Amino acid sequence: MSTILVIGATGQIGKQATKKLLDAGHKVVALTKSPEKLSDVENANLTIAEQNLEGDFSSAFEGVDNVVFAAGSGGNTGADKTLLIDLWGARNAVNYAKQANVSQFIMVSSIGAGNPDEVDGDIKPYLVAKHMADEHLINSGVPYVILRPGSLLNEPGTHLVTTDMPNNRDDAVIPREDVATTIVESLNRSSDDNLIVHLFKGDTPISKVFE
Repeated sequence: MSTILVIGATGQIGKQATKKLLDAGHKVVALTKSPEKLSDVENANLTIAEQNLEGDFSSAFEGVDNVVFAAGSGGNTGADKTLLIDLWGARNAVNYAKQANVSQFIMVSSIGAGNPDEVDGDIKPYLVAKHMADEHLINSGVPYVILRPGSLLNEPGTHLVTTDMPNNRDDAVIPREDVATTIVESLNRSSDDNLIVHLFKGDTPISKVFE
């Protein structure tokens, strides 16, 4: 049984991942600044760490085996929160994980984070933040899996994905639940290779992605 720190545990992906990890028998430390949002999750293996990513949250890493970073500033915030949460918060999380000698760091990133210059529009600052956070993790020496899902959907997961970019941009989508399931599967993988994995709706069982 692993102890997993989920950062952003009350977000749309983070909360689903928290529940799935608990169902799988893991111990979960749920980091959030809004613990009341987890009041409906009752499990003896759940510990809530009330922390703010804009401050020092290093204490949450004590005794942790793996880290999941699923936090995000949200679509209704400005560039300041994008910098402080998606970039600086993620950067600090990687540094704390390195100090704690965690076994693996799962970063929930985004399609387009590989090369933000390929994308125009209001989303570009967000992708730049994600890109820099990913690069910091890659260069940190901390074992990692970076997940880059397509546009996120609020619909039930299918447990079927593809890691290949669809030819049609409109098909570059994935339910949030399937991202959460992929987080759980990434922690169960037998290989310790560092990976960057794109995720879209497809026909491959999520359990096969990390074989």
